[in-house]
Amino acid sequence: MLLKKNLYLTIIALLLSYPLLAGADPVEQYIEKYAGLAKAEMERFGIPASIKLAQGILESNSGRSELALNSRNHFGIKCKNYWIGPAYYHPDDDYCPEGNLLDSCFRVYRSVEKSYRDHSIFLRHSTHYAPLFELEITDYRGWARGLQSIGYATNPRYAEMLINLIETHGLYRFDQTEITDKDERS
Repeated sequence: MLLKKNLYLTIIALLLSYPLLAGADPVEQYIEKYAGLAKAEMERFGIPASIKLAQGILESNSGRSELALNSRNHFGIKCKNYWIGPAYYHPDDDYCPEGNLLDSCFRVYRSVEKSYRDHSIFLRHSTHYAPLFELEITDYRGWARGLQSIGYATNPRYAEMLINLIETHGLYRFDQTEITDKDERS
């Protein structure tokens, strides 16, 4: 009798939670899946985890964009002339001299983790993005505005969109390190 009652309660719980699981917010799912990776990259390369997560969410539509699904490229990083890896062609914001939209060349990765790592290397080892690394790791607003002013993306609202994602989803909580946590306690 107890087994039957437990089975009944389990079935009821599953049925009640199914709509919640089926309709789970893709942004929250993305955060849950990649927050640890973003934090590890922050600790290794000095890029705020909040920025990395917000860019990943925005650039890949929470991992659901055509580019993310077909190339595991979560940051919209284009090939550039020195890229020697696999490529994926997709319309973006490149135009021919006549004004027609061209397919842009994007980097392809074997895994999302490789995309995260390449994004870190792309930012960290480029003199173009060097001014960002003078900012505090917790200054996500400065990082967002800096990425926009340096030209990471063409959308004139890029910084605003990143900041909104960070604040709406509390992504700044992932920027805390043992050092900043200790500073807050003293």
